Amino acid sequence: MGRVEAAIFASREPVPRETLARLIGAACVLDDLIADIRDELKARPYELVFVAGGWTHRTRQRFAESIRAASTLRVPAPPELTRTESMVLTVVAYFQPLTRAKISEMLGREISRDTIARLKRFNLIGPGPREAQAVTLSRKAEGLTVAANSLRTRDGGRGVGLILADDSVAPWRMAGKGDKGGQGKEGLGSDRAARRLCESLHEKGALRLLTDRPTFRLYGL
Repeated sequence: MGRVEAAIFASREPVPRETLARLIGAACVLDDLIADIRDELKARPYELVFVAGGWTHRTRQRFAESIRAASTLRVPAPPELTRTESMVLTVVAYFQPLTRAKISEMLGREISRDTIARLKRFNLIGPGPREAQAVTLSRKAEGLTVAANSLRTRDGGRGVGLILADDSVAPWRMAGKGDKGGQGKEGLGSDRAARRLCESLHEKGALRLLTDRPTFRLYGL
């Protein structure tokens, strides 16, 4: 019975009796198998019917209204893109990841931030590694500023500026320009003040300790 039902279900056209008879062999009675299948389908929204010279599945008449209602549902149409947006999307698809500047260079025209934002809004493109890194660094810098302000030290703001100016910073360099321990107009004035600031920011989780050598410590975001 399973072979007969599977053949009917998989066929786009009504399956003739002769075809079904070859599946079951002479020992089985096709009409009995069909009757059993139709009996099992009584609780289903579709039935087995003989039409156009063969057997096929058809939905029951009482579900016609539901089927018509479902057929009126429309899949949202894809967004209409301008010629420039289509060109940007094509370039990104072939050469990603790309920056906006690189896209502009490849297309020979300035690609605005609004164009990129619109494509992002349609979920056609997403942020690349560089953009994600920039967002992460921005959040870390914000956290560093908040942590420094909470210390209520006189040199907190200046120290944050020195830290953000480089990828990594040593406390003795923050003390002032020039040699270790030197005084500088842009520095914090002393090794001790710089070390204390870096250690406090590290304890608050706003600054990472990049090296842990007793004689030389390096900090960064």
